[in-house]
Amino acid sequence: MTSRNVTRADLAQAVVEAVGLPRHEAVALSEQVLAEICDTLERGENVKLSGFGNFVVREKAERVGRNPKTGVEVPIEPRRVVTFTPSHKLKDHVNSSRA
Repeated sequence: MTSRNVTRADLAQAVVEAVGLPRHEAVALSEQVLAEICDTLERGENVKLSGFGNFVVREKAERVGRNPKTGVEVPIEPRRVVTFTPSHKLKDHVNSSRA
């Protein structure tokens, strides 16, 4: 199985082919959608894309970690992380392509 990454340019090209927009408008549209998702997550709000999945912002508290090489304890700062949970439709779609 070969691995291929889909880039922003690939997404824009898919919009060009599906909708027929000029390339520069498709690039702007895809950038605007991604920017809106990023801005929403930055504000601490969750993003739900029906049929695709949920992006959830979680707060992680400060904790003590350990350097695996030296064993020295180091504090890990509190931070926010983004998790993605795929929808059942997406899971089914991905798994059906394996058959």
